[in-house]
Amino acid sequence: MKLFDDLVRCETRLYNAIGDTLREEHGIVTTQYEFLRYLRDHPGSRVAEVATNFAAGVGAISKGTDRLEARGWVKRRPNPTDGRSSLVTLTAAGEALLKAAEDTFRRRLAELVSPSLASDRVKEVGEALQALRVSLEENRLGVPVG
Repeated sequence: MKLFDDLVRCETRLYNAIGDTLREEHGIVTTQYEFLRYLRDHPGSRVAEVATNFAAGVGAISKGTDRLEARGWVKRRPNPTDGRSSLVTLTAAGEALLKAAEDTFRRRLAELVSPSLASDRVKEVGEALQALRVSLEENRLGVPVG
């Protein structure tokens, strides 16, 4: 139980603290930052692919896409191989925002983690969490229904 409590509380506090800084400096929250970063790394993704990556429902990701599109940071275009879906890409404004926010994200994460963990411990924790994530994803655990 303690492991679960610690994982969840650390994630929540890091997510919120980074989100506060992103909101103050760039007018976005952590979820939007992650979404933009994913689209930069996976241009032309379908909403369903984004949902799978974040273990979120397609409806929630579609609404998030609508919000980002309304702000001019992403653009949907028809999927040439499947008329039922669209592909989402960053706009130039989205790329510029992400570039600026990425520096803020990295700085704030280091500020939050460095006082508690030396760099070698950060690497160890990162490797352990990555192994856990891979196992969960390979076994399709924690994926929302619908």
